[in-house]
Amino acid sequence: MDKQDRVDAVDKEMASRLLPDTAVRALWWWWSANGTAYEDGTPGAHTVRYTPGRWTGIAPWPSRLAPVTGSGDAEVSRAEVARAVADALEREAFREALVATYVWGKGKRGTPGGSGPSALRGILAADGLDATLAAAVTALRGTGAREAYAGLLGKVPGLGPAFFTKFLYFVGQALPPAQGPAPLILDRVLAERLHHLASAVGRETGLDPDGVAAAWAWKRWNWSPHRYETYLSFMEAAARQLAGTGSWPPRARPDLLERSLFGTVLPTSA
Repeated sequence: MDKQDRVDAVDKEMASRLLPDTAVRALWWWWSANGTAYEDGTPGAHTVRYTPGRWTGIAPWPSRLAPVTGSGDAEVSRAEVARAVADALEREAFREALVATYVWGKGKRGTPGGSGPSALRGILAADGLDATLAAAVTALRGTGAREAYAGLLGKVPGLGPAFFTKFLYFVGQALPPAQGPAPLILDRVLAERLHHLASAVGRETGLDPDGVAAAWAWKRWNWSPHRYETYLSFMEAAARQLAGTGSWPPRARPDLLERSLFGTVLPTSA
């Protein structure tokens, strides 16, 4: 069995098993500590602090974000970013939607001249950016999240999956895909969580005893469109699994699982 066959076998087993009991318990502890903020079953209240003044010169600047001329820090929630993106999409202001999601994604990590603002300036200066973003939005609405992801992968220098999946996620809140699962954020931390689960399945089943296939599949960045689709399918099924436990909101969306999984360190025995 070659590496790809091992990956496919572990993926199939994960789709069957979903979250092990140890992971379910760990997520329940996260919910018991944080659930009050997310009683509606969505992560809309998930708030990020950022410093608007550090983003001076970034345009177009979303009006729903605090003015860059202000001093001190500001906060913006997922729900507020979703509204900013929806407003921008109504005007086909795709750059503005990208800025809103990027600033939220960077939060306090955005520093003057640093990786946040300087990287975003480079992204906004890329040739064909508007057409690339527009095509991704069209693909999401027409054929689904996998195709939208494929349309952005490697297309814009400096804009990798960890940030363009944030763009797709918030676009999907305003314009749900016509078919298939809704897009979710996939970054290094979430890939590490799936790697953890895949490694455990590989060991327990003997399909990937040394974890090489799991590490290859769930690497830290630059995931393939197939890997993103696999992630979305797993998260959708795992969200239904959690909803049936009685200790999770029965109408919780997969993005609440994404939020909680990001903030949960899974037990080594998971």
